[in-house]
Amino acid sequence: MDSGNLAWAVAATALVLFMTPGVAFFYGGLVKAKSVVSMMMMSFGALGLISVLWILYGFNMSAVDSTWAFAGNPFADLGMASLDDNALVGAAYGATFAIITVALISGAIADRAKFGAWMIFAGIWATVVYFPVAAWVWGGGWIMGLGETFGFDVSVIDYAGGTAVHINAGAAALALSLVLGRRVLFQKGVHKPHNVPLVMLGAAILWFGWFGFNAGAEGTFGLLGTEDSSVGLIIVNTIGTTAAAIIGWLIVEKLKDGKATSVGAASGAVAGLVAITPACANLTPGWALLLGILTGAVCALAIELKWKWGFDDSLDVVGIHLVGGLIGTIYLGFFATETGLFVGGNTDQLVVQVIAALGVLIYSFVVAFIIGFAIEKTIGFRVKNEDEIAGIDTTVHGEEGYALIETTP
Repeated sequence: MDSGNLAWAVAATALVLFMTPGVAFFYGGLVKAKSVVSMMMMSFGALGLISVLWILYGFNMSAVDSTWAFAGNPFADLGMASLDDNALVGAAYGATFAIITVALISGAIADRAKFGAWMIFAGIWATVVYFPVAAWVWGGGWIMGLGETFGFDVSVIDYAGGTAVHINAGAAALALSLVLGRRVLFQKGVHKPHNVPLVMLGAAILWFGWFGFNAGAEGTFGLLGTEDSSVGLIIVNTIGTTAAAIIGWLIVEKLKDGKATSVGAASGAVAGLVAITPACANLTPGWALLLGILTGAVCALAIELKWKWGFDDSLDVVGIHLVGGLIGTIYLGFFATETGLFVGGNTDQLVVQVIAALGVLIYSFVVAFIIGFAIEKTIGFRVKNEDEIAGIDTTVHGEEGYALIETTP
C-alpha cells in the first residue's frame, strides 16, 4: 500500500472500531435506566474478547484454501506471528467487523442476561459462526464461489457484510430471544428508552463510523486512486440510503402512530446503514435512495412482529438488522449494476443472493440456539425475575448508570 491507502486503511479501522461504542450508546439509551451499564458492558465485553480471539486464531479461520472448506486452520499462524505489516493492517480491519457483529446480538437480550453467560456465548459463537461465515463470504468459501458452482457469470455481492454481519447477527439475536424468553411485563409501551439523546448520539457515531465500514476496504486493498476504486459511489450511497431510510421510517411511524419520533429517526438511520452495507458499491445512487425508502418503511413495520408473534427482541435487532440485511442483500438481485434482474441482468444474481442470505440465516440461527440453550440449561443465561425487576446493573455489575444521590460510606 502507498501512504494514502495506508493512512485511509488505518483511519477506517479506527472508524469501525469506534462503531462498537456507538452500538453501546445506541443500545444503552434504549433500555431502562437500571440496565444501561449492563447493556453497554455487553458491547465492551465483546470488544475485549473478540479482539483477543481474532488475533489468536479468528483471522486464521476467516480464509479457506478450498471452496467447500468449513473454515481456515485456526492454528496455521497462531497469534499472527508471521504476517507482514500490510497483512496486519488488513487483519486489524477485519477484527473490527468481528467485534461489532457480536456486539449487535446483545440488543435482543437486554435487561435479562448474565454478563458471564453472554461472554461465553460470544466467544463460542464467534468461533463456530462468525469466523467461518467470514471465510464463506470473503475468504474464498462456498458463498464467494456460489456463482461459479452454478456455472453463472455472477458472484454473490456482499461488499461490507449484509450476510456476514447483519443477517448473521440478526438470526443469532432471534435465537437468543427465544432461548431467554420474554422480559417481565413484556407488552407494548412498558419498556421505554430511558435516554433518547444517548440513542441519537449512538446513531450518529454509527453513521460516522460506517464510512470506514463501507469504504474502508478501498484503502485496505490499495484501491484508492486507481480505476478500480468506487469510493465516491460508496460514500454517496452511504449518505443517500441512510437519509432516505430515515424518511421512510418516519412516514410509516407518522401514519401508524400519529407522531414522528427521534428514536424512529435514529432507528431508520441504522436500518438504512444496514441495507446499504452489502450494496454500497453496486448500486447507482438513484436505486440506493429507493433502497433506503423501502428499508426504512419495511423495518418500521417489521419491529411490530415481536408483539404479534411473542418473541422478545428487546431492542429490535431482528426487525432492523435481520430484516434490513435481508432487504439489502436480496435487493441486489434486482438492481445491482449490470447484473440485477431489472438493470440488464437475469435471474442469476437474484438466485445467488437469496441462497447466500438464507444459508447464513439458517446456520447462524440453529447454532446460536444450540449454544444459548446449552448455556441456559447449565450455568444459566437469564437472571432471576427479581433481579431483572430490581435492575441488573446493581445485581450483575454492582454499579449504577446514574448516581444522582450521594451516599455517605
